[in-house]
Amino acid sequence: MIVLFDADSLVWSSCYGVDSFDEACGKFDQVLMHILNEIEEVYPVEQLLVFNNSKGNFRKVLDPNYKANRNKTTPIPEYLNKLHEWVEWHYNTHCGRGVETDDMVASYWYHLSKELGEDNVCIVSIDKDYKQFNALIYNYSYNNKGWTKITKHEALYNFYTQMITGDAGDNVNYTSGYGKAYAKKLLKDCATKYQFVKLTYSLFRKIYKSKARMKYIQCYHLLKLRTNEHIKKGR
Repeated sequence: MIVLFDADSLVWSSCYGVDSFDEACGKFDQVLMHILNEIEEVYPVEQLLVFNNSKGNFRKVLDPNYKANRNKTTPIPEYLNKLHEWVEWHYNTHCGRGVETDDMVASYWYHLSKELGEDNVCIVSIDKDYKQFNALIYNYSYNNKGWTKITKHEALYNFYTQMITGDAGDNVNYTSGYGKAYAKKLLKDCATKYQFVKLTYSLFRKIYKSKARMKYIQCYHLLKLRTNEHIKKGR
């Protein structure tokens, strides 16, 4: 099993409840090793690829309000930047430039799963956005811990539901007032990507009229994780 670990959340949480930078490093190591041990109870781990600290997210250029609601009430942890750099160095991590860490993980998953097969690659993350792919996902959070295998149909349903309901955490909401119940009713009979797109776009037309295409494309690019080969890597 090739393990693709999105480390951003663990870096953040490792900075809390510690009295020193060394303690934050130790906390990160300890939790990561515990996660790997849990995975190895189910799958033999052949390789671990760690991702973190991507910078210059293009989505903030596309929409200045993207994630503008973050960090207004929650202060940035004291050791956050230093720990990101430490994790980069010690784990030889993959860091994107112009994209989010999610995009880096998604791109590696897309190409590795095509090469090795979907059952030989897993994503380790607490982020719900990866459910837009037909991926094997391990969520290590205390309340939602466990494995999920997303089917192709579920991946389509998850993504186009998000197009309708938005993402409050990322400050993306193009169809205010339309929630999960509406999305479930609208998309319940969809069997193909064309049908998902057609019905979702019909809602944008209802709301935005002549501006529907522009708004739909903008929303799509804010929510859709990148899987192309041209993502810039940085250190």
